[in-house]
Amino acid sequence: MAEKFSRLQIHCCGDLLFHLPHRYEDRTRITPISHLLPHHPAVIQGKVVSSEIAMGRKRSLLCRIRDSSGFIGLRFYFFTTAQKNQLTSGANIRCYGEVRQGSSGLEIYHPEYDLGDTDIKALPQTLTPIYPATDGLSQQRIKNVLNQALDQLKQNPASILPDYLPPLFCKEHQLPSLKDALLYLHQPPPDAELDQIADKQHPCQLRLAFEELISHRLSLLKIRQQMQALPAPALAPQTLPTQQAFTERFLQKLEFKLTNAQQRVWKEIAADLKQPVPMLRLVQGDVGSGKTVIAALAALRAIENGYQAAIMAPTEILAEQHFITFKQWLKPLNIQTGWLSGKTKGKTRQQTLAALLSGDTQLLIGTHALFQEDVGFAKLGIIVIDEQHRFGVHQRLELKQKSTRSNAALSCHQLVMTATPIPRSLAMCAYGELDNSIIDELPPGRTPVKTVVLPDSRRNDVIARIRLACKEKKQIYWVCTLIEESEQLQCKAAENCADELKQTIPNATIALIHGRLSSQEKADIMAGFKAGDIDLLVATTVIEVGVNVPNASLMIIENPERLGLAQLHQLRGRVGRGAIESFCLLLYHPPLSAHGKARLKVMRESSDGFVIAEEDLALRGAGELLGTRQTGDIAFRIADLQCHSDLIEPAQAAADLLQTQANTLITDALIKRWLPQGEQYAQV
Repeated sequence: MAEKFSRLQIHCCGDLLFHLPHRYEDRTRITPISHLLPHHPAVIQGKVVSSEIAMGRKRSLLCRIRDSSGFIGLRFYFFTTAQKNQLTSGANIRCYGEVRQGSSGLEIYHPEYDLGDTDIKALPQTLTPIYPATDGLSQQRIKNVLNQALDQLKQNPASILPDYLPPLFCKEHQLPSLKDALLYLHQPPPDAELDQIADKQHPCQLRLAFEELISHRLSLLKIRQQMQALPAPALAPQTLPTQQAFTERFLQKLEFKLTNAQQRVWKEIAADLKQPVPMLRLVQGDVGSGKTVIAALAALRAIENGYQAAIMAPTEILAEQHFITFKQWLKPLNIQTGWLSGKTKGKTRQQTLAALLSGDTQLLIGTHALFQEDVGFAKLGIIVIDEQHRFGVHQRLELKQKSTRSNAALSCHQLVMTATPIPRSLAMCAYGELDNSIIDELPPGRTPVKTVVLPDSRRNDVIARIRLACKEKKQIYWVCTLIEESEQLQCKAAENCADELKQTIPNATIALIHGRLSSQEKADIMAGFKAGDIDLLVATTVIEVGVNVPNASLMIIENPERLGLAQLHQLRGRVGRGAIESFCLLLYHPPLSAHGKARLKVMRESSDGFVIAEEDLALRGAGELLGTRQTGDIAFRIADLQCHSDLIEPAQAAADLLQTQANTLITDALIKRWLPQGEQYAQV
């Protein structure tokens, strides 16, 4: 049985008590047959008046019962001879099931039933819970085991499930004790507010969610303490002529001035870097807000103090773009920049690793290849992780450990960046161990992108628009969601689309880019597009982040209904990067689902990444938004970040207070109760 319960993540009595019902049935009252309504479950009691085998399209046993108010049929498509013999005329019966309109009038299919005297057995005094189950665990088995646990909880709550929260916390927020909350949710009274429970807003549910959010915050605080246990190099600004003041020289040579938001975020980072503890900071900024410059400044601050810097990006296209940009920016400063990806092989790889280990390479840029076993740094001072949500937690942890391998006495600073704005509630919970900076201002001269939603029946109109744009020497992206044609999905493959466009617009220079091309092929195509040699770039979502071509002013996204809001916003961010008026055409295939309509409506009406992120959370939920199953970043058992967003700040305040006032045994016990494996995933 233990093995079967473990499939439901139930390993101890506490886990069992937190295994809450997902719905309830009211079996506390008997309903007269004349009061029954189709599609409503009910308990009825009466006498069997007839029982016969009906030979329709499917053989069945039809049993007619009556009470003082009327008749109803019970129909069994699967039955035994013993069952038929039990359901004889005159037998007393009580049954429960959903009422339906059948061939004989109102019927209940395969009801649960008891036979015997008029008072067959006492009716339950509470609603009947229905639990999430698994193969080999029936509802009755789960209830039997849970009832034992609930009896022990009533008799001795302190030994079964201690209540670690001070009563003052619950009193302040008008929440019940842990014991009372669990007893209510497992055995609610007949008059319980089921709508309130379904909406996850019952005080007993809020009590459990509140404790879980507190425990999650305590876990993040503990992780932060562990991550900052080793000192980090204090990276002070270098201004003396004898020292390399790279950051100041870099800012002087930039062709543009930092926005106020960039200056504010850089000050926050610089202040962190001066401290002898590891910086743990998340920088959020909408597409085109200028996060790359901030990453460059952070890397330069480490380099001017004699340390190395590493920048990791999720795709080769983005990593290569960073490499080209940084090499161009840092060449006047004589800084040695290295490049490493999974496709760096042979002698080139050996030379790259040797230069890194000797300290000759001051800045290394690459993909996930940076955390591979044979990659070693001489003196790593800072890690910058771009588009961090694309990396698994273990990958980020591996890169962090590179610094302690190169110098066991020191940790390194961490700067995490994302151009996918994270809703505030998610940021507080998923990245609560990180300080948060937001670049909430776009550089001057950016033209807002106008978004138009069109059915794919208007494809010819769109192609006419492309012809006009090509004549005006404007560049265009056409984004497809698949590389090859699929019979199951109604999407144009990128390859087929490129061929079709070459035939319909023969005068345009058209190129195709997707993830299956070699890194050199992708680099050559992007270089040609950036140089203006390519008019129309047909691409998969590989161009989602990091691609910067100011002359590109038109984007067509085919089958946008298949993509999430964050991804659509990222793609749209590839245009509107210059002063030219820019457009994004969302070419959908009707009919649209309700969610598809809602997503495209948001895209048409808003260009604010943070507004879009909040809408994405509302439409998709926290787990899907963060890729919980893949990354282990965040997983709540009871708390729901949409339903319980107003509890997050009070829970965090309570956790901070608990950490300072309570002993570590209590805080550790809370963490273990709610996150038995959670800490290992968050230590990055």
